Amino acid sequence: MDNYERLKIENQLCFPLYASAKEVIKRYKPYLEQIDLTYTQYITMMVLWEYGQMSVKDLGERLYLDSGTLTPLLKKLESKELIVRKRSVADERNLVVTLTQKGINLRERAVNIPQAIGSCINLTTEESITLYTLLYKILGK
Repeated sequence: MDNYERLKIENQLCFPLYASAKEVIKRYKPYLEQIDLTYTQYITMMVLWEYGQMSVKDLGERLYLDSGTLTPLLKKLESKELIVRKRSVADERNLVVTLTQKGINLRERAVNIPQAIGSCINLTTEESITLYTLLYKILGK
């Protein structure tokens, strides 16, 4: 493959990853509209539903989001009364995010979203597992 062939979009691994991610996120939209969340808000809530509370730093690392993206997102979730942000008692430099009761309750409305999304993605269970494994390999996990 010559240098110019390498520049063709169909020869790039990044392009189908990017386009597929956009397509999957687009499929979430009607489900997330029902619970008034964006995709990034949803994945943030999923982490908080799992852990209950977490430092902003740890949340950003878990979601691969920088503080410039995470801060306005958390402010929006706080304005929806789904979370509260407070300084850590142990170390005031750390900001801790905690679910409110409203945020905890939202989990019930979201519980069927993963299954709904799984049914609209044209992969077998085995293909899904393989893709999941390969994507996390790219992420170094």
